[in-house]
Amino acid sequence: MAATVKYDEVEVGQEIPAADYPVRRINLVMYAGASGDFNQIHWNERFAKTVGLPDVIAHGMFTMAQAGRFVTDWAGDPGAVVDYGVRFSSMVVVPDDDEGTVITVSGVVEEKLEDKRVVIALTAKCADSRVLSKARAVVQLS
Repeated sequence: MAATVKYDEVEVGQEIPAADYPVRRINLVMYAGASGDFNQIHWNERFAKTVGLPDVIAHGMFTMAQAGRFVTDWAGDPGAVVDYGVRFSSMVVVPDDDEGTVITVSGVVEEKLEDKRVVIALTAKCADSRVLSKARAVVQLS
């Protein structure tokens, strides 16, 4: 599989339209099972509040994965991402209701590199808070 986005068709400053990723408590339980991270702050509201959190929060790596998914969906090939890093800047609070919350991810082509690679700067928000900072991916395009 190769990236479906063509290097010659992207420009620095080009925006990648935002995508919404709904998050409910069941998603956190499934992620805990897949990752092995069963910390109670990610599923037990009572415990989360006793340690000073406003409610259950999403795993940081779950949040990071949603932004990574945004990049791979855009590129058309998960293998096209050759480097990816973020800093966590705010929590994703997930209420215990039928709606949960939403992580919104958008991007912009920040730089074109040699060998048909681009740097994508990512913005990930939940409600009015930026939940990732310094989020960047290097993507190998065709």
